Amino acid sequence: MKYIVWDLETDHSATDWCSILEIGCILLDSNFKEEQRFQARCRLPDDRVPTATALCINRTNVDLLTKSNLSHYQLINQIEKLFKFWSKDQPTTFLAYSGINFDSEVIRKEFFKSLKDPYIENTQNNVRHDALNVVRAAFAVDDKILNSELNEKGNVSMKLESLARLNGFDAQDSHSALVDTENTCNVLGLIRQKQPNLWNEYLKTASKQTVENIMKSENLFTVTEYFYGRSRLFLTAPLHPKNFIHPIYKWAQVVDLRFDCEKLFSLSYNELKAKMKESPKFLRTVRSNKAPIILDASYAMKVDPYNKLDPELLRKRAELIKNNEKFANDVCNILRENAEEKMQTQSQEDPEPEETIYTGFASPKDKFLFTKWHEADWKNKLALLDKFEDQRYSYFGSRILFNEAPDILPKDMYKKIKRKIAKRILSTNKEKWTTVNDFYVDCDNLREDDNKMFSFKTVDEKLKFLDGINDYVMNLESKYQDA
Repeated sequence: MKYIVWDLETDHSATDWCSILEIGCILLDSNFKEEQRFQARCRLPDDRVPTATALCINRTNVDLLTKSNLSHYQLINQIEKLFKFWSKDQPTTFLAYSGINFDSEVIRKEFFKSLKDPYIENTQNNVRHDALNVVRAAFAVDDKILNSELNEKGNVSMKLESLARLNGFDAQDSHSALVDTENTCNVLGLIRQKQPNLWNEYLKTASKQTVENIMKSENLFTVTEYFYGRSRLFLTAPLHPKNFIHPIYKWAQVVDLRFDCEKLFSLSYNELKAKMKESPKFLRTVRSNKAPIILDASYAMKVDPYNKLDPELLRKRAELIKNNEKFANDVCNILRENAEEKMQTQSQEDPEPEETIYTGFASPKDKFLFTKWHEADWKNKLALLDKFEDQRYSYFGSRILFNEAPDILPKDMYKKIKRKIAKRILSTNKEKWTTVNDFYVDCDNLREDDNKMFSFKTVDEKLKFLDGINDYVMNLESKYQDA
């Protein structure tokens, strides 16, 4: 097993709408020793507006936004080529810090919008995991595993910069993609060294199928969760093997063994539905496709409140839960009802194409066309747009052409795309993406807030930086005002 540890810097925190600005990657062998590294930056495409805060955090000034040798499309192509090359010889685990909910989502959506297979991390025998999940689990097992500091709420800070700095690593240029990648390797390396018997246990759940197999084969186990700023261990038992997965969200469901399951079994359907809304909750969700940490039952048995209960009683509860098919069916039916009620209250607006990655896979024909499209020259790329069965790919391809080769677009097509971009970025409404007005408000707030210094050494340095990116957005606004 090899490892690819990686990090992204982006222009936004919303994964549907952000753009990659920089990537850092390190390839490690099975002994966690570095073999190769890669770092690259790209220009920001002209059809989107960054957030001022994100640019301040990762120190992306106007020159970095506009003068990189790589375009955004070229960088995406390089990332795909690199990930495939590094993982071609043997199964590879992809690791990013807080990556499951951010970096992985960004790369999937950027590949989707670039007419590529989005699931490069967990196909072709590869799996993905989250370095932050590993760190949180390590602290749940041993809260002294690494040197750490307390945050404002009095809990151990899990920020990568903090852990790296306090454990002797250079964190001065944190929020640079390669530095954050290095420090992810450093922090994970310490955990691997100090908890060697747990390392493979932490990583075994990188596959959704492995998680579901554990649910089917084991009666009780420890799951780790992080909430209210603390890592916690829960002793749990899965529902009956025939019905242990959420019917809508497809995540595994387990019961906290501190609760008397026989009392739960005695509840009517409506009483059970009410009980499922109470806190503390007896039902816990194991997000099977998001690299949860599942450990041997002995770890949770050592902590409160499970260490005060008879181990035989806990095992009996687990067996009863695992064998009660009616209880599992009732729980899953209630989960379905709750999910459907929630969906009825959600917005009925049609999603934008950028928000639709999970509404359906590409057809075999479109997948075949992806390869032909990327191999074609720009003029032939334009000719192939009408061949896609799914109109989302025609739309994404036209946006790539607008940014990469606008001169080959017919005038009416160019104007149509430009008008759509202008309608988006010049909107004065509250939108899901960043508008020009959003940027100016964010930029002005940062100018006036001397407490938000990020890594700038002086106020003058910060103001000069903000003036530069403000000029960039003013030029962008000017470009689209006549659309």
